[in-house]
Amino acid sequence: MALQKAVVQVPASTSNLGPGYDCLGLALKIYNRVTVERAPQGSPPQCEPHHPMVAEAGEAYFRRSRRDPFAYHWSVEGEVPVSRGLGSSVTLRLGILCGLNALTGSPLDQRHLFEICSELEGHPDNAGPASFGGFVVADAHFDYYQFDVEEALRFVLLIPDYEVLTEEARKLMPSTIAHGQAVANTGNACKITAAIATRQYHQLRGNFEDYLHQPYRSNLVPGLQEIIDAGKAVGAIGGFLSGSGSTIACLTLRDDGEKIGQAMRMAHPSVREAEVRIVTADNDGARVLFTE
Repeated sequence: MALQKAVVQVPASTSNLGPGYDCLGLALKIYNRVTVERAPQGSPPQCEPHHPMVAEAGEAYFRRSRRDPFAYHWSVEGEVPVSRGLGSSVTLRLGILCGLNALTGSPLDQRHLFEICSELEGHPDNAGPASFGGFVVADAHFDYYQFDVEEALRFVLLIPDYEVLTEEARKLMPSTIAHGQAVANTGNACKITAAIATRQYHQLRGNFEDYLHQPYRSNLVPGLQEIIDAGKAVGAIGGFLSGSGSTIACLTLRDDGEKIGQAMRMAHPSVREAEVRIVTADNDGARVLFTE
């Protein structure tokens, strides 16, 4: 008898990590849960309630898996805020993909689901860590490397009460940058990758400077640099805009997250009421919690 219902847990993710634009991402212990349930037989093969993102993910799944489409109901709940730079769209897309995969006997492996999600997103930086957990380096061909991240590395997230749409944020970036800036970005992204891969987290300090996207998105996130500087002034290793924002992340290896979060919140009037969360990395990625 075919499975009727699947519940999938998908972690939030922070991407770019400053200079690693569209390439670097890391899963966080903040979760959404996506439920996918078959509709009664005879229903038109579509998702209910209708949502363009869900419908597109479902169509992509059935096409790639070569399974016969069927009607399904879906819902999402959890703690990942929408349009805050924490991969909320990936939690929905990947949750639908994993749920449909579970209901049809799991014909696709984790890598295939990651590739479909990346294609739907247009880039793999959130899809990678949400799929595999930990820190993921991925490219436009969806080749990737995954590294677990120890709990010693803590992320202080300042989550403002306003959204930043990724599509709009991407329009602000220039078509070219100076050669020297490109070299600096490459060096910083390589050093971040090496530090996390080798678990020498103290070597992250001083390597989050970015020239590709953060300066051009700063008008969408008032006080961005002041907030990062305030976190660093009281002990943070460094900080960056999470994805396209509006969340700003600072990192620490000490038990000083509350102090860093308070300094970040007080650094600019626009974030005095922002939420502060102190979290560690999720090393499991998306997983099916329940089927019936």
